[in-house]
Amino acid sequence: MDNLPQDPYILVSCINMLLRDKMYDSLESLCEYFGKDVNEIKEYLKPYGFEYMEEQKQFR
Repeated sequence: MDNLPQDPYILVSCINMLLRDKMYDSLESLCEYFGKDVNEIKEYLKPYGFEYMEEQKQFR
């Protein structure tokens, strides 16, 4: 996967899968790999009802 999806629902699914399958140890490392800003991702997903849960390492 070269880029993260633009669709918010697919993006959440993709991020959660990559973190769950331990391909990345944190949201920060995932964003660094894809050249994205963590806060921009969080703010982009917030209007769709998604919030990042640090303890679970996933968006809900």
